[in-house]
Amino acid sequence: MSEPLPLVDAHHHVWDLDRRPQPWLDEPGLEPIRRSHGIEDLRRAADRPLAGHRLTSTVVVQCVTAVEETADLLDLAGRDPLIGAVVGWADLTSPTIGDVLDELRAQPGGGYLRALRHLVQGELDPEWLQQPSVEQGLRALQDRNLGYDVLIRSHQFPQAIRLAQRFPDLPLVLDHAGKPPIGQPSLSDWARDVHALARYPQVRCKVSGLITEANHHTWTIDDIRPVQDTLLAAFGPERLMFGSDWPVCVLAGGWSRWAATVEHLLDDCSPHERHAVLYETATAFYRLSDHENDT
Repeated sequence: MSEPLPLVDAHHHVWDLDRRPQPWLDEPGLEPIRRSHGIEDLRRAADRPLAGHRLTSTVVVQCVTAVEETADLLDLAGRDPLIGAVVGWADLTSPTIGDVLDELRAQPGGGYLRALRHLVQGELDPEWLQQPSVEQGLRALQDRNLGYDVLIRSHQFPQAIRLAQRFPDLPLVLDHAGKPPIGQPSLSDWARDVHALARYPQVRCKVSGLITEANHHTWTIDDIRPVQDTLLAAFGPERLMFGSDWPVCVLAGGWSRWAATVEHLLDDCSPHERHAVLYETATAFYRLSDHENDT
């Protein structure tokens, strides 16, 4: 029997409630994940191969707007070989954002910082990503060869498209496919905007977070298939990357059920295309084999 192929989980979280509160967990319905979750918990959860691939590397993503959390994630990445990259947070509007990024990269594990993310989904300003102070912060990322994870809801696509227009040299990845309105009467507006964003070659997209946008208890593969078909048509497999959104995915079935769903959704893809979605796209975007600057 051949050895399993490598698998990258391009989007997951860890948190220790004894060390740092996660206020968002106080929302109703989040009781199943309202506890600490560490990297060993992910190892236990991710025990199912996915289309002949077995988990070998992950990208851990920030949860709260605290530089201290990013520092902790970098330290963890420096100590645990499963973590290949960190998507952190720092205040993009700060005039000292460049100094903050340099300090993060100089700390133990700092070489694992590959991108930043901001919770744009919670911003009321429809042009938040176009604020001059934010664009200054994005230029600081670009100058340091870092990327940006775009976390928006489906109605916020216009500012993500403008971001891609204005920053053609900044690597961008759309988290959770822009949170499509799964279960609503129509996906046509979302699909139109996905195709518009995909026209910009520096943009990638995560096949992640979809089951938590669906009905947590009644969703089926048929609910997710139209979204996956749109993503494949817009981006092609070479610009898509698998992410579990663990442990948030526990709310709607967990790591193994989501992995099994993705496997079914990739049935019509060639082995090369599946390998792109499950390994190559994330490896290239987050430079998972490039840690010569780690300290």
